[in-house]
Amino acid sequence: MQQISKVNSAVPHLHPATEVGTVTLKVADLVRSLGFYTQLIGLEVLRQDARTATLGAGSRPILMLEEVQGAQHLARNVTGLYHAAILFPDRHSLAVKIMQLVKLGVELGSADHLVSEAFYLDDPDGNGLELYRDRPRSEWVWSQGQVTMATDPIDFNSFFAEVKASDPALRIVNAPAGTKLGHMHLRVGNIAEAERFYHGVLGFDIVVKFSTAIFISAGGYHHHIGMNIWESRNGSPAPEQMAGLREYSIVFPDQAELDRVIGQIETAGIAVERGGASVSVLDPAQNRIKLVLQDSLTRI
Repeated sequence: MQQISKVNSAVPHLHPATEVGTVTLKVADLVRSLGFYTQLIGLEVLRQDARTATLGAGSRPILMLEEVQGAQHLARNVTGLYHAAILFPDRHSLAVKIMQLVKLGVELGSADHLVSEAFYLDDPDGNGLELYRDRPRSEWVWSQGQVTMATDPIDFNSFFAEVKASDPALRIVNAPAGTKLGHMHLRVGNIAEAERFYHGVLGFDIVVKFSTAIFISAGGYHHHIGMNIWESRNGSPAPEQMAGLREYSIVFPDQAELDRVIGQIETAGIAVERGGASVSVLDPAQNRIKLVLQDSLTRI
């Protein structure tokens, strides 16, 4: 894919501590999904009621599940979720989890992205997941404001050498403390519209841009949000009775930064939804984004 030159914008850069926080996924059967996310992925149930559950690692929430009875399997030609990416704190902890999944016969895709090593799978409703670890930032290669990423094969001999057969971590299903939502990858209908909103209004930096995909971040991260039109060009949002993305959150370090970004959104003529302490906005593909403060993650 041919790379496109970066668009200039007068919108200030986001605070470097800005990141993604949590993701809410619609599922057809909460019990079935809880089994998948706790027994395979290793997330812990932090809170649960009849139709919803909040899961995380340690005390940090990562994923909310919302049961929509009779929900269809997620289609690929709609806008919304491509995958939610769960970041493990180091290579060893990711290797432990992948070895556990391999032993259970779980089918996985994989790629060495140069900035990270990543594995891919779907949940029972077709919601895409990435499990990954970051390489140290000192190993990332940047050129003219863009980070170099690839889809190379992983060196499995080196990767699995991180875990000895006698490693006691292999007996622990739960993901370790420090595991979090690292980035979101979305299906959108139009790359130019996505760029105008996420870069031109919110203020994310463009770190990789192609004709069919764009990757953006704050604070020099390789990407907090990826967006593509590979299967969803000019697509419509998934219907309510379909699994997929309900919403995800962008986390700001303080009230001043949050207020500044809300002001930019409103100045652009985009509606902001307010409900109590909650502030939400829809991107051009109708993906719902909650704008929250960092300390709110400890109060979910």
